Amino acid sequence: MKNTRIPGMFMVVQGTTVLKMSGMLTLFLVLVFSISGLLTSLNPQYRLMSTSVNEAATNINGKLLYQLMGWENHHFLTVDKTLTDTQNLGEVMFKLASNINLNDPRTLLGRELPGFYQFDGKIVVAGEGTKYTNMPIESAPPLEIMKAEKEASLQNLAGIDQQTGTKSPTAPSGQTTGGRQVVYVYFTHNRESYLPYLQGVTDPDSAYHSQINVTKIGDQLKTSLEERGIGTYIDKTDIQANLNKKGLSYDDSYKESRSVVQTAMTSNRDLQYLFDIHRDSQRKDTTTITINGQPYARLDFVIGGKNPNYEKNQKLAIELHNLFEKKYKGLSRGVLVKNFATSNSVYNQNLSDKAILIEFGGVDNTFEELNRSAEALANVFSEYYWQAEKVNKDAEQGTNKQ
Repeated sequence: MKNTRIPGMFMVVQGTTVLKMSGMLTLFLVLVFSISGLLTSLNPQYRLMSTSVNEAATNINGKLLYQLMGWENHHFLTVDKTLTDTQNLGEVMFKLASNINLNDPRTLLGRELPGFYQFDGKIVVAGEGTKYTNMPIESAPPLEIMKAEKEASLQNLAGIDQQTGTKSPTAPSGQTTGGRQVVYVYFTHNRESYLPYLQGVTDPDSAYHSQINVTKIGDQLKTSLEERGIGTYIDKTDIQANLNKKGLSYDDSYKESRSVVQTAMTSNRDLQYLFDIHRDSQRKDTTTITINGQPYARLDFVIGGKNPNYEKNQKLAIELHNLFEKKYKGLSRGVLVKNFATSNSVYNQNLSDKAILIEFGGVDNTFEELNRSAEALANVFSEYYWQAEKVNKDAEQGTNKQ
């Protein structure tokens, strides 16, 4: 019988190939574990998380996307001439890859110099003399002062409670909120104080006191607003005392004040405008201006950039700034959006689209100057408020007629 046996097939593998494949697999595993270990050992602010990806995406705004489309289809750029050749592709790619803006040196130095993050903000509207080198500064007090274990003696208290009165009726007939409190004023950093009243204290970082502080501005502001028919509630809750009682740090101030604000809003549904009053750490030459021969403490409007709907709060701040320019030119230092990677940068402004943080003067200002500014703020805000109420009323009447 004929043998029909089919020859078998044999695969020959060289030993060097096995070694190479084993080596590559080992190298791949080592690389994977090394990268994993590196990522997990990074500080939280540098880890690749949803928050960091979201923060990186904020660099890509609608204008940039529109321009990218315009490079492919030039007809897009003919609609808005301001977008033509504003940035080249190299600059855009470098900014996206390195998070460094060649037109803004702060992006290069921000992570290298300690404390430089304080200048990581955007000046939306610059008031007279306002620039990135004199932006509002926020710094925590020394621990012993924060806990009120060491507090300065007071001085220059004569006349400190004297308020700035109006010379003529300021609320036109019929303009009143009818007993409703529509403005809520509170103080997240309630112990921020002023050096002229702290005996022997010259360091701006030590300008804190449990009795004489920014909360006194609320008295003048309430009086001036209510003279103009606008019901106002002043909340002088000692946020710092609450932090000390709970063993929390100064960085938790906004979390603590948030619960206070939420409680107030729940108990009083009429509250519309939320003003968080602070004191800047800049010196007097930056925070003081003379108008008609009288010194005023200058104001800053600060908006939290991490609030998803910050544009609405920003719009309110810009409108108030523009009114200040008409009535008290130079008193407003401008509108600033803060978006620190290492701080709150919401400032509870996501609780309302009518919430603003206002810096009242600096460490060297007096309450005489501060009260004048509070009177000016009430004057400006009342004009804005009653105009807004008129617009809303007209809109409602138009809707009802339809």
